[in-house]
Amino acid sequence: MHAIFPDPRTAPPDGPLAVGDDLRPATLVEAYRQGIFPWPDGRGSIWWWSPDPRAVFPVGGVHRSRSLRRRMRTSGFSTTTDTSFEQVVRGCAVRPGEGTWITQAMREAYAALHRLGHAHSVEVWDGDRLVGGIYGVAIGGVFTGESMFHRERDASKIALATLDDHLADRGFGLLDAQLHTDHLERMGAELWPRSAFLDVLAGLRDAPVSF
Repeated sequence: MHAIFPDPRTAPPDGPLAVGDDLRPATLVEAYRQGIFPWPDGRGSIWWWSPDPRAVFPVGGVHRSRSLRRRMRTSGFSTTTDTSFEQVVRGCAVRPGEGTWITQAMREAYAALHRLGHAHSVEVWDGDRLVGGIYGVAIGGVFTGESMFHRERDASKIALATLDDHLADRGFGLLDAQLHTDHLERMGAELWPRSAFLDVLAGLRDAPVSF
């Protein structure tokens, strides 16, 4: 039996909704179906969040600057989906000179979700070297991006743009970026009121689409 969460609409705009260390697949799937995601606090506790506002990309809405489009044509990078999920998660967890919220428990939890077909990745390669990627969770027609990384310039942007194209091809409706950053805003992310996001999520979470 998975955890039962409070109504996400009751969460503080910039604070956690709940706390608890249950990262079983059924709990995670239920959380994402309600617009809730886990985020460790750095001291061993796992907090569950549903922020207001929410950073999202309507599928097809990732901005590709002229320089990024040129880079995608000329870099020589190749992209794949779901070929090296755990490598992508490890890449996202390595932050030189910084800590990481992607703990061992989180890595194991999302690996389990991947094996069950709920979590997915996009990989960017320079030959046989992984140079960037992004991973997240698909719930119906909504994909929630968890983290991305790069080892070469623009590789994470290429991963995000590739994910956007893939979601459009597969019939997804929304790419959830969770939290606002200036970088995501430059890439085209919009800030939606939590209530609007949850309404759209409710309409898409049972859509018959597959990553």
